[in-house]
This record gives sequence, structure tokens and C-alpha cells, in this order.
Amino acid sequence: MKMKTNFSCVIHGSFRKHFDVIQKIYKLFIDAGIEVLAPQQSEIVSIKDGFALFEGEEKLDQRLIELIYLHNLKKLGENGFSYFINPEGYIGKSTSYELGIAQLTNTRCFYYSKLEDHPAYVHKNAVWTPEDLVTYILENGALPTPQIKRSERLIHKMWEDLMVPCSVVATGAIIEYQPKRRQSEKEILLVKTHKWGNKYSIVGGKVKRNERLEQALIREVKEETGLQSEIGQHICTFDQIKNSGYYLSGIQHIFVDNIVKVTSKKVFLNGEAQDYIWIPAKEALEALAIEPNARHTVQMYATRQSQLNIL
Repeated sequence: MKMKTNFSCVIHGSFRKHFDVIQKIYKLFIDAGIEVLAPQQSEIVSIKDGFALFEGEEKLDQRLIELIYLHNLKKLGENGFSYFINPEGYIGKSTSYELGIAQLTNTRCFYYSKLEDHPAYVHKNAVWTPEDLVTYILENGALPTPQIKRSERLIHKMWEDLMVPCSVVATGAIIEYQPKRRQSEKEILLVKTHKWGNKYSIVGGKVKRNERLEQALIREVKEETGLQSEIGQHICTFDQIKNSGYYLSGIQHIFVDNIVKVTSKKVFLNGEAQDYIWIPAKEALEALAIEPNARHTVQMYATRQSQLNIL
């Protein structure tokens, strides 16, 4: 039985010149549990104008074939990547086009060898043999992170600025626990993270492609705290707060925050946070250093609770 990971990829390269290599790498990735969205496992049935055609593609417009292939990039999730096969450093015309689209849409790209025929910017941690890339993914449970040479920081910044501006949607949870003694004040869970300079924040994360908001929120709560949860009322939706310490220009970062109810306080952190605290919201606002985005949500939650208590 083959293993399965949450990683997926699209393989790029000249099917006419390197189809045997592509097939070997396809099998290597599949055996490692990495889902290969394209190409499909098939045989080349003909070559037309230097373009390799698979079964069922013989009568299709080559531009349509290419666009169908590129649409697989939209299916890649957070752990998705493109792998470019260029054994001699030569990437070719059609693959060069695919590389441009992949980079422009902010797809993580890795290469068999250093590009020799193409002026594309490639950071220093992007060239991996397929075997080494698989080993890294399986050992670390993550993709290799970009490494930027000191002399290429300006180039890297200009490259990032070219990427299509996009909206990033993140869900946040005011995790609420009601003590068994109903007259006792409700407590919320806040976590302390290095990401926010050891300030407290709420649990949450990015919504993955093809994932509903509620699914993302329940998943994030489970992954980060181990808690089973039930979605409660919506608190607020807002754009990223400028000067919060995590503001990225050119990207619309949207937070959708909800109350999430739990019946247990037994938290098991997954490593994203270093500490946590259960505390009434009003007390948290007075006593804790809370990062700006989370403070915004906690303040709205506390105001709502005060209004309910008056009623």
C-alpha cells in the first residue's frame, strides 16, 4: 500500500526530450505519497510540430492543451509545488512559458538543475534532485524554504513585486470555554507565538484552496490545540491592520473571526505556539500584550459579552 502525504505537485519539462526522466520522477513522487496532478500517467501517441501529444489530445488545439495543463496549478494547495525537469539546464520554449505562469501566480518552484538558457530568477534553495527533494519533504514535513543571497535581495524583492496581487483569507477563533458553574465568567484561549514577538494572539490560519471558512476554522483549532470545537457566532471581518508587524503591501489580507465553543481545556500545542492561557476576555485586554489584529477581535468579543450581560 502506497503512503499518502498532503503534498501535491505539477511536473514540467519537455515530454519529447525527457519523457523517460519524467516517468521516473512521476513514480518517485507517487511512491513517496506526493500527489502528481499533471502529467497523467499515459504514453505519448504522436509528435506534432515538436509538441508531444497524449491519447485524446490528437485533435485538440495545442494552446488548449497547454491551458488545461496550467489549470492544474490552481489545484495546488498550501503544500503544492511545481517541479521543472531540465537535466542539461535547458528548459525549452513551452516549459519556459509554464515557468512564467507558475512564478507569476506564486507557485513554489523547484528545479532539477540550474537554469542555463533562461534569465528567470531562481533563489539559492530551489535546485533539488528529485530524490533529495523527496527526502527533505518526508523528513521535515514541509517544502524547502527560500534562501536569498545577500547580493540578490533587491532582485528577490523585485521578483516578489511582480507576482499577481491577491487576497489571502484567514480564519481566527475566539475559543470560548464556559465553566461548569454557569455564574462563572467565560474564558477564552490565547496563544503566545514567536511570530508575533512573543505577544499573545488567537488561534487561526489561512483558508486553503477549495476549503470552506468553517472547515478551515475547525481544522486550524484541531491542528493547533487538539481541541474539538463547534462554530459559534461571527464576530468580525476586517482587512489586515497596517503597522501590525505582519502587514504585506500588495496583498489584501482578510480576517474572518468567529466564536468557537469547546467543552475541554486540555490543550496540546502543535509547535506553532510556545505557550497558552485561559483567561476572561476583559482581563486579557487589561493584563496581556496582545498583537494588534487579535486585540481588535478580542475587544469586539468583550464588548459583545458586556452587552449580553446587561440584557
